[in-house]
Amino acid sequence: PMKLRDAPSACPSLWRCLPCPPAELRLDLVLSSGQSFRWWESSPGAWTGVLGGRVWTLRQDGDGLWYTVYGEEDEHDEEEERDGCPGKAAKLDAAETDRILRDYFQLDVGLSALYRAWGAADPLFRKVASDFPGVRVLRQDPVECLFSFICTSNNHISRITAMIERFCQAFGRRLCCLDHRPFHAFPSLSALTGADAEARLRALGFGYRAKFVSGSARAIAEGLGPEGLWQLRTAPYAEARRVLCALPGVGAKVADCVCLLSLDKAEAVPVDTHVWHIARQRYGVALSRKSLTPRAYQEIGDFFRGLWGPHAGWAQAVLFCANLRKGR
Repeated sequence: PMKLRDAPSACPSLWRCLPCPPAELRLDLVLSSGQSFRWWESSPGAWTGVLGGRVWTLRQDGDGLWYTVYGEEDEHDEEEERDGCPGKAAKLDAAETDRILRDYFQLDVGLSALYRAWGAADPLFRKVASDFPGVRVLRQDPVECLFSFICTSNNHISRITAMIERFCQAFGRRLCCLDHRPFHAFPSLSALTGADAEARLRALGFGYRAKFVSGSARAIAEGLGPEGLWQLRTAPYAEARRVLCALPGVGAKVADCVCLLSLDKAEAVPVDTHVWHIARQRYGVALSRKSLTPRAYQEIGDFFRGLWGPHAGWAQAVLFCANLRKGR
């Protein structure tokens, strides 16, 4: 197992540990498989990224999930920061940082038991999943999740990651600088509703997505509001999906990604052409259409919900991750 040799030696007491075996979470699989675009492997086995307006480094060692949180920049933090030590935010209540991470990784959902149930129902799943343990679904901020996934259309992970990084630098609040790398919070909704937002996004290389990002930001600000977006967590899946699909640039797949990854709809199964091929070729799903029409999309989602049960979107995330890895 990995040792914490890269932990900042000046302040080892600021690393905390949550008990979490690899069968329940594999950081390397979850943080690189296109669920979130704000994490990067800052040193072997260590993942640094932005969560809840703070910068974190995470790593695993045996059955422990280790983490440290860096403080925001201010005049008191500069010296600490040069030493590689977390500043202000390290004084965050430890129970609170534990809670944020447990919530983000949904650690109260027993993953090993779900893998066993999916494997029992689906021999194809069982064959693939043995090589990909610990793939769980993140529970993200709905605003961040929505705008990130609007950027994913006709795009691939490394390009999306670079786009989101430019997006946060241009519109988000600066948090701190580690190893000469600046970190920014995800933009607030109000930062995206300015009259010049679309033009600025085009200048950042967003292309046709610029109109969808600024248009969706305005639609939410003038309509349900950010709190209304959060409240979709308690709405039925079909209603949450309908509300999202009314936004500019949001089709069924983006809506399902947002439902699954931020709105607690574990039954949402995002279907792209890849999943469509898997459904037809590997699972022999007989579809009423020969292309990915809205009806075929619904039929595939319903098929997998019937096969895998109420956490079908989580099972699909495992297969998606496996395919991505084999593709690489």
